Amino acid sequence: MTIPHDALRRTLLRAPLLAAVAGALPASPASAAASDAASGATHPDDPAHAFDFFLGTWQVRYRRLRERLADNHDWEEFEGTCKTQPLFAGLANFDESTVNRPGLPYHGLGLRSFDPATRTWADWWLDTRNPQRLDPPMIGGFAGGVGTFYGEDEWRGVKVKVRGLWKDIRADGLQWEQAYSTDGGKTWETNWVSRYRRIA
Repeated sequence: MTIPHDALRRTLLRAPLLAAVAGALPASPASAAASDAASGATHPDDPAHAFDFFLGTWQVRYRRLRERLADNHDWEEFEGTCKTQPLFAGLANFDESTVNRPGLPYHGLGLRSFDPATRTWADWWLDTRNPQRLDPPMIGGFAGGVGTFYGEDEWRGVKVKVRGLWKDIRADGLQWEQAYSTDGGKTWETNWVSRYRRIA
């Protein structure tokens, strides 16, 4: 099945922020960032480089809850790949992902950017299933080797609080989880797990 790359690229060109990011792509990662990526460092004392560990190329094992917010415990699993590159001297980065979901494969783009004023990161997502919708950002940072990010969104007409967790971070792998809450964050339902294994 052919994935509509052109639709995603047209969206990037129409979105000023992402177009600027695309135009600022450096030829290669900085050597320091590449070294930190290889070590799995999260830089607790330097949040501007908290995402250096994510630079590189990854094999990904995805787990997706089939029905969200429905007291469902049926998961589907599939494979994919991800390549993350730095921007703005390491103050931002983006990844291009291939998600080989059976019957509905798609491409995605994640963008993260650091705000020196608040010392926090923002994390956006865009993919070819809905190539003109940039998801609302999740905002957060790292403490104790775990990245915790929160945002607001809507799922099938229901307003939800969204949480993203970056955890189990090592030189050769990590895990990202997404969860929804409908009670303001008192309880959470995890609906997506991405397990990354470094291949380059």
